[in-house]
Amino acid sequence: MGKYVFQPTNVDKLKADYDVIIVGSGSTGLVTAIQAYELGLKPVILEKMDKLGGNSTRASSGMNAAETETQLKHHIIDSFKAFYNDTFIGGDKQNNSEMLDYFTSHSALSVDWLADHGIDLDDLTITGGMHTKRTHRPSSGAPIGAFLVTNFLKIIEKDEIPVFNNIDVDKILKVDNKVTGVHVKLSDGTRKDIHAKAVVLATGGFGASKEIIGKYRSDLTHYRTTNQPGATGDGLKLATDAGAGLVDMDKIQVHPTVQQDNDHAFLIGEAVRGEGAILVDQRGHRFVNELDTRKNVTAAINQLPEQSAYLILNQGIRNHVGAINFYDSIGLVIHGDSISDLAKNVNVDADELISTLDKWNQAVNVKHDAEFNRTTGMDRDISAGPYFAIHIAPAVHYTMGGIKVNAKTQVLNADNQLVQGLFAGGEVAGGLHGDNRIGGNSIAETVIFGRQAGQQVFKYIEDK
Repeated sequence: MGKYVFQPTNVDKLKADYDVIIVGSGSTGLVTAIQAYELGLKPVILEKMDKLGGNSTRASSGMNAAETETQLKHHIIDSFKAFYNDTFIGGDKQNNSEMLDYFTSHSALSVDWLADHGIDLDDLTITGGMHTKRTHRPSSGAPIGAFLVTNFLKIIEKDEIPVFNNIDVDKILKVDNKVTGVHVKLSDGTRKDIHAKAVVLATGGFGASKEIIGKYRSDLTHYRTTNQPGATGDGLKLATDAGAGLVDMDKIQVHPTVQQDNDHAFLIGEAVRGEGAILVDQRGHRFVNELDTRKNVTAAINQLPEQSAYLILNQGIRNHVGAINFYDSIGLVIHGDSISDLAKNVNVDADELISTLDKWNQAVNVKHDAEFNRTTGMDRDISAGPYFAIHIAPAVHYTMGGIKVNAKTQVLNADNQLVQGLFAGGEVAGGLHGDNRIGGNSIAETVIFGRQAGQQVFKYIEDK
């Protein structure tokens, strides 16, 4: 079976009027469009890049949710409160509590909504900062982002929702303080106004903008980024020009495990550690609880002399993370039939690495990590070959700050007044994650708040 290819709508079909304009074709934008359409609205998606899907296509670990059927089938008892607490503590208790409450209590409903659309997340893993397996993913092990985007595009194709690429939205239109549409520039240079009763910004973060990062966090500009080139924060300017406030702009996440020895930076998903991999330094020693928060694992790597480390895993772990086959296919994975082989190939002392793995395997066996107090991602040891290593170092990954919104995805100004007719969700909206995002929460956010945006736009239009 060939790979599914979605054909964006031909630009000559662009109309002058829609019910709702959605800016951005990542997971948030696609979910918003599907939800709005199912409520009887006529949505349109406008994407500035040639390629659809935004940063969502790079997400690999899964979607966090609590109190789901999938968890019960795996004999895992979870609660919204536990999910809330892990995210709140992970965010250094700086999260917007209203958004976080909505997020955690609507996560299971969103997994059900996906299942209702034939999208089954029937397997589980765990990410850093979580105490329970609640990272939902397909049992095929396919990376979550591309899996969801592909499935959403199939629904959008079936529903004939128009999706235009290479269209640059450069202004939000307002009349009498209400949003009435957008001004766009087409690839041939043509400019036009498109009218709508509401606009949803789903434009992603600013992780690929050295300029915005430099403005708020000049200490991070030396890092490379895991973001696709379109993640330049355009939605922030659109929103602020329309009167929106911004929050948490200095809260920028650096992801600890990124392979960046070549031209491209490839995020090595947290599921690799969640399924049992460990991190070692150039001496072959562990140096951190690998499933601590991203912030803490990054800090530990940055304290090493080389400011980089190796993920160590074996075939047993690889069998549970489909993404490793992709990493290997592009040359990011180092092989070794034995631990000594692997040690030689990564230039680490073989005796030290053997000793480290012996100690780790014993810790897994007794479910007690005396060295770093790791309690999760210990379902399998690293005792049988073949063995693999991936060289990693931190890189800019996610921007927790963004447009000021409430839990209804309604955009607010600096004084917490509504910007009438303007909504925002996903990474472009700030506040949910606090000072550190937990792995698996960004994809969850796109589905939960994408649905919310579609519902709230419907309500806004109905009430007018």
